[in-house]
Amino acid sequence: MPESRSPAAGSIVVAGRTTPLGAYPHLKVVGDLVFVSGTSARQPDDKVEGATVGADGAVTFDIRVQTRAVLANIGAVLAAVDLTLDDVVDITAFLVTMDDFPGYNEVYGEHFTAETGPARTTVAVHQLPHPHLAIEIKAIARARRTGEV
Repeated sequence: MPESRSPAAGSIVVAGRTTPLGAYPHLKVVGDLVFVSGTSARQPDDKVEGATVGADGAVTFDIRVQTRAVLANIGAVLAAVDLTLDDVVDITAFLVTMDDFPGYNEVYGEHFTAETGPARTTVAVHQLPHPHLAIEIKAIARARRTGEV
């Protein structure tokens, strides 16, 4: 049986990343599985990528920019346990409006394919925990075993 390169079990808040908005970690490691908490386009300085506030206070969203930022943030927290987006086996995406689905889906396809990508569920939600967020994604990754690709 191949040797596992599973990260140490437990909850992990990754230094240098955006502070969670509640009492939860960025990652929870259980055996060979890594559960990534809901992740947004919010950056460590609390700026939200893909959200522009106009002079009148109206917010304009760019779902492509937000989706790229979310996936980059997930990749960054996975890197803390020596994993990448290639190790993701399941994704649940939450969109504030399904009108954003085509742009989200386009960017998603830049990172994953139907043949090798994770299982996926996408749902519309009424709102997310910050008014500048159009998308949030949670993921499950599996640690590779030595010799696996």
